[in-house]
Formats: sequence, structure tokens, C-alpha cells
Amino acid sequence: MTSPHSPRGSAASEAPLPRHVAIIMDGNNRWAKARGLSGIRGHHAGVEAVRAVIRRAAERGIETLTLFAFSSENWKRPPSEVNALMELFLMALQREVKKLHRHGIRLSVIGERSGFSASIQKHIESAEALTRDNTGLHLVIAANYGGRWDIACAARRLAERVAAGELAPEAIDEQAMDEAVSLAGDAPVDFCIRTSGEQRISNFLLWQMAYAELHFTPVLWPDFDGEAFDRALADYQGRQRRFGMTDEQLEAQQGE
Repeated sequence: MTSPHSPRGSAASEAPLPRHVAIIMDGNNRWAKARGLSGIRGHHAGVEAVRAVIRRAAERGIETLTLFAFSSENWKRPPSEVNALMELFLMALQREVKKLHRHGIRLSVIGERSGFSASIQKHIESAEALTRDNTGLHLVIAANYGGRWDIACAARRLAERVAAGELAPEAIDEQAMDEAVSLAGDAPVDFCIRTSGEQRISNFLLWQMAYAELHFTPVLWPDFDGEAFDRALADYQGRQRRFGMTDEQLEAQQGE
């Protein structure tokens, strides 16, 4: 019997792709350590994987790709590693954005920007302005981001509207929260991938991933290429998304 969570050959290949894919990119340090390299070499190798996955996501017609680049908890890492990551982030903003723009990719950065240097903040603003009108893949970089921070910010914004008399308390519902959290204009996350074998979501897009399918792979991030992304998508296509419904309800819905 085929499991509802197993790929199903041609049937899976014909199934819809996720509109919004989120990836927790994990394993750079372990990849480097296994090769006797410094941690920053692992992060540089991870940039190559980022390029490969962005390219494949655009080719497959994914609408939104959100990458967890730096969590609000990552500041706890050794200062030398944090500094190297900030330099790498700045370098990527300086070197990669024009390439994204040429391919019609729109870039957004979500997270608490005030934690970054003035130079990084300036380059983020410039990158978003340059690519704002692009209609291809929406690439979202979550940097200095945490899901609880996101929900707390949304709650504060709604509270401020109530205090200003713009919103009635009873009008605060799930839709109001949807419109207040990050990525309000994008589809909810359909599919979340985490590399390196860890099986947790680490405070990532907690509100947006309420109904996301989860995929955990032992592949370390620098080794996660376009083919690995395709295999993950095939896993998604082989699943049956229920959203609380029974098999009979799903079959009736699909038969309409």
C-alpha cells in the first residue's frame, strides 16, 4: 500500500507544486568540519547551494522561496563567526542582487534590521528597491528573524491601531493577523525543508507554517543542490494535504 507521505511515480509528478517553499539551511559548519576546513568556508560553500536552489526554484515555477539565513538566536554564536557571516551577507548583497534582477527575481528581507550595520541596512533597501517590480520568483531572506518576534510585532501593530481608534478589538481575527505578520502578501508556506538531519523548525515562520508539509533530509546544506531540491519537491507531490478533511471529502473535492 502506498503511504500518503510517499512519492507515487507519475501521479506524484503530475501533482501541484508548492506555491511557497521555506528552507532552513543547516549544516554548513558540520560540512566544513568533516573536511578539516574553517566554519566560514562552510558558509561560503553554502552560498553556492543558495544559488543552485534559487535557480531551480525559478525554473520549477515556485512563487515564493523563503530562506532562513540568520536567526535572532544566531547572535549567540562566537563573535568571529558572526562577524564573518555579516561580511558574507554584505558581500552577497553587493554581488548577487544585479544577477537576481536580470532574471526577474524580486528580493525581500524580513527580520529586525536595526541589528545590522548601517551599510547592510542600506544595501538591503537598495536591493529591495531595485527588484521591487520584478514578477518572477519572490526570494525572501529571513535575517535576524524569529517567528515569535514576528508574531509579537504583528500583535503590537494591531494594538496600536486599536489604541488609535482605527480597529475594533473584536475585529482582530486570523485574517487580521495574516495581514500584520511578515509575508502578508504571499501565499502561506506550503512546504518547509530542513537540511542536515535536524528535525525541528527553530522558531521559523511559526504563523505562516501552520499547515506546511515538513521535509527533513540528512543532506548538509552545502551539498543540497538542484537535484536534491527536485527530490524534496517530489516528496511533497506524493503527499495528500488534508486541511482537517477526511479522505471522502478530499475525493469529492477533487472530483468536482
